[in-house]
Amino acid sequence: MRTFSKIWMPVLLLGLFTTARSQDINEITDTQIEPPETVKQADSGIKRDSTSPAGRVKLDGIAAVVGDYVILDSDIEKTLIDLRNQGASTEDITHCSLLGKLMEDRLYAHQAVQDSILVSDDEVNATGDRQIQQLIAQVGSMEKVLDFYNKEDVESFREELYNINKLRMLSEKMQQKIIKDVEVTPEEVRQFFRKIPDDEKPVFGAELEISQIVKEPVTPEAEKQKVIDKLNEIKADIVDNDASFSVKAILYSQDPGSKSKGGFYSMTRETPFVKEFKDVAFSLQEGEISDPFETAFGYHIIYIEKIRGRELDLRHILIQPEIPQEAIEKAKAELDTIRKQILEGKYTFAEAALNFSDEKETKFDGGLLRNPTNFDSRFELTKMDPTLYNQVRDLKDNEISQPILEADPRGGPPKYKILKVTNRYDEHEADFARDYLKIQELALREKQYNTIKKWMDERIEDTYVSVNPDNQDCDFANNWVKD
Repeated sequence: MRTFSKIWMPVLLLGLFTTARSQDINEITDTQIEPPETVKQADSGIKRDSTSPAGRVKLDGIAAVVGDYVILDSDIEKTLIDLRNQGASTEDITHCSLLGKLMEDRLYAHQAVQDSILVSDDEVNATGDRQIQQLIAQVGSMEKVLDFYNKEDVESFREELYNINKLRMLSEKMQQKIIKDVEVTPEEVRQFFRKIPDDEKPVFGAELEISQIVKEPVTPEAEKQKVIDKLNEIKADIVDNDASFSVKAILYSQDPGSKSKGGFYSMTRETPFVKEFKDVAFSLQEGEISDPFETAFGYHIIYIEKIRGRELDLRHILIQPEIPQEAIEKAKAELDTIRKQILEGKYTFAEAALNFSDEKETKFDGGLLRNPTNFDSRFELTKMDPTLYNQVRDLKDNEISQPILEADPRGGPPKYKILKVTNRYDEHEADFARDYLKIQELALREKQYNTIKKWMDERIEDTYVSVNPDNQDCDFANNWVKD
């Protein structure tokens, strides 16, 4: 199976997952059994070519059909244009390779429907809403977004986003189902490594292990109470005076992800919100407003707009307590003291992290950071987050950085931290003992790939597939054109 790395953002590829049906006319040859119902229904309004053999239908512009999905020639062209517009290199991407990728995606989605894998409308619409907000933040306004994508109105843009996201989510869920139980044993990892020829052993780039100690400024209780009082005041105005929760959210909420939508979110238990937020949301009745409650982001109130089984439509208002400058300076001073004590030998860096760091995720591991891609302790220099790389790139062995003020990327309060490079690993050829986790990951990928390839071969045999004669000479990675 030919795969592509994530060289595009799904939200920016309006041509990639188009699910349109075609009523245009071109010759398309069946390569298996009966066509899907959608194509049969189209036949009644299509002219037969008197020079064509009986049973052939002219369907102009159709590149291929997979299950219930039709892929148009224009879908392929739009995908290529979208890639170029995003600055992606298209030198090695061909018409055939793009068509093969689109056919794979539709096979996943088609089988997901057959297997009753569900993607709710609310989940799809919520994803589209988030993408629209991101686009507006990037280009400045909804009008500019519509102009960029050549859309006449918001409704048509949302509809196309819906089609894109629905197919993408079905495809992703189907792939997850295929490989969810795939694991590799230590013996399989060993056999995978042994079968790699010596001259083809992978080379891993230079890597660092990094530890940190974090101090978070303490918010005064008086500032917290101000926020609680403000939220109670907003709630009272809504309950007693029938004020609009949506308007209040636009005026007062500090959540950039929902403020412009009147605080609106659609969510399920699986939605990746913090536990405290979900616990409160799912404890409320329809039409109820919560009391103020705290999360890592600040203080919230939630209004439940609608309950649909396991799904909620809600609005919320987030207000963060103000952190005085003296609290920020105090956190910095504490880190200065901790740093000095480590340099004087009073504590090791790991001991200081355990005793003084405010970051629960790292303090019990000596402050050691974990790579979010694989939870390994090593960060490859060429793949590091640029912000983290800039913070440690000039640190020498055993050197500890000065306190660094860092904003919380999740929207919480700022924090100070000190960093230390605890280990360095030069570029080297893979070693089984030293690089076991990376080799295990490679072995797992190969097994997942083989599992998906086997699944795809079997499903292609069982699924209606039709490829336009113009595309049947493509060197597909899968057997789309039946022998």
